[in-house]
Amino acid sequence: MSEHLARIHWQRDGAVFTDQRYSRVHRWEFDGGARIDAAASPSVVAPALTDASAVDPEEAFVAAIASCHMLWFLSLAAAAGICVDSYDDEAVGVLRQVNGRLAIAEVVLRPRLRISGEPATAERIASLHDAAHERCFIANSVRCGIRVEPR
Repeated sequence: MSEHLARIHWQRDGAVFTDQRYSRVHRWEFDGGARIDAAASPSVVAPALTDASAVDPEEAFVAAIASCHMLWFLSLAAAAGICVDSYDDEAVGVLRQVNGRLAIAEVVLRPRLRISGEPATAERIASLHDAAHERCFIANSVRCGIRVEPR
């Protein structure tokens, strides 16, 4: 077992607060030293209350799923003797009503690979994606559907 630390820091900075017009901009800090500007999504709150250039929780959720899947895929491909030169994904999370509440209802992964050396069949790549999905810690932790659509 392991623990994974994230520090979240927000400060009111003199805003009234109770009028709901406070800034949603905050910072994420991780035990390895990375710091990331974060904020509410501009699709959730008024643009004046957020920072569209910051990472929002919905984007981070999608990125965590895509990253975990990719890391497992790369590990499995390497073990299978498949040399992956690059892996790019344009993952998308869909926010919608689920049982009367907003939720990320589905995440679609769209990985694109570049492989060198011995070519791998589409079936073999699909099998590795299936195995990566089964092993992904994040995918195993969420309720939403996750689809992999290799490109």
